[in-house]
Amino acid sequence: MKANGMQKKKMTGNGFLLLITIALFAVMYIAGMIIFADKGFAKPQMFLNLFVSNAGLLVIACGLTIVMITGGIDISVGSVTALVCMVLADLMENKGVNTYVAVLVALLIGVAFGVVQGFLVAYLDIQPFIVTLAGMFFGRGMTAIISTDMISIKNELFLKWANFRFYMPFGSTNKKGKFIPAYIPPTVVIAVIVVIIAVLLKYRKFGRKLYAIGGNRQSALMMGLNVKRTMFQAYVLDGFLAGLGGFLFCLNSCAGFVEQAKGLEMDAISSAVIGGTLLSGGVGTPIGTLFGVLIKGTISSLITTQGTLSSWWVRIILSLLLCFFIVIQSVIASMKKKAK
Repeated sequence: MKANGMQKKKMTGNGFLLLITIALFAVMYIAGMIIFADKGFAKPQMFLNLFVSNAGLLVIACGLTIVMITGGIDISVGSVTALVCMVLADLMENKGVNTYVAVLVALLIGVAFGVVQGFLVAYLDIQPFIVTLAGMFFGRGMTAIISTDMISIKNELFLKWANFRFYMPFGSTNKKGKFIPAYIPPTVVIAVIVVIIAVLLKYRKFGRKLYAIGGNRQSALMMGLNVKRTMFQAYVLDGFLAGLGGFLFCLNSCAGFVEQAKGLEMDAISSAVIGGTLLSGGVGTPIGTLFGVLIKGTISSLITTQGTLSSWWVRIILSLLLCFFIVIQSVIASMKKKAK
C-alpha cells in the first residue's frame, strides 16, 4: 500500500505535469496541421523547423532546468547569449581570431558566468535571483561595450557550419512534383545530444543529488550530501550550456548585436515550467522542457503562418500558459501537503 501511495504521489507531481505538456503540444500541432494544411504546416520540414529555430533555446532551457530542479534560478542566460554572439562576431570579424579559438572563448564566457554566479549562490548563500539579475545587467552592459553596432559574421568556416545540412530520407513534394528532402543543421544534432545527456543525468549520482537538494535541502544535508558543492556544479553546468546555447544561437543569426536574445531568459524559464519543472525545485525533467520549447515554437509557427497577428501574441500566449502551469503546480503542492 505504501509503495502504491509513493508511486501515485510521483505520478501526481511529475508524470501528470509532463502528460499535460505533451498532450498540449500534440493538440496544438495537430490543430495547426488541420487549419493550415494548405500552407504546408503538415510538411515534415515544418515540424523539424521547430528544432531548427529553437536549438539554442533548447540547450539553454536544459541548463535552466538543472538549476531550477535544485530550487535555483538563472535570469542571466539571455544576456550571456547576446555577449557570446557579440564576442564571436567581434573576435572573428574585427580581431581576426581563429574560428575555433573564438568558439572556445565563447564557451569559456558561459563557464565564467557559471563559476562566479555559482560561487555567490552556493558558498555565499546570496539569493540566486539577485545574483543572476546582476549577471544579466553585466552581460548586457559588456555586450554594448564591445560594440553598439551590429556585427555580421562573414567568416567562411563559421558560415560553412551555419549552412551545413543533414538531409533526411523523407520530405515533401513541391507544386511541380519534385521531391524536396527535409533537413536539419548541426545545431539540432547538438541540442538533441544535450537533451539526451541531461535526461541521463537523472540516473547518475550527480542527478540524484540535484533532485534531493531541490526536494528538501535540510534532508539532503542530513543524508551527508555536499549541498554547496552540488549547487555550485549545477550553476557551472548551467553556465556552460548557456555559452553553448549562445554559440548555437549565433549559428542561426550569424551576427552579434546589443538587443540580441532579449527576453530569451523568460522563454527558457517558461519552457521549463510549462514542461513540468517546479519553481520550488525537486521536480522536473529535460524531456518536459523539450516539449515546453516545442510548444513555444509551435505558437510562433502558428502565428507566423496565420500572417495577420502581431508577433507579440507569442509572448501573450506564453504568459497565459505560464500562469496556467504555475496554478497547476500550486494545486499539486497543496495536495502533497494535505497528503502528509
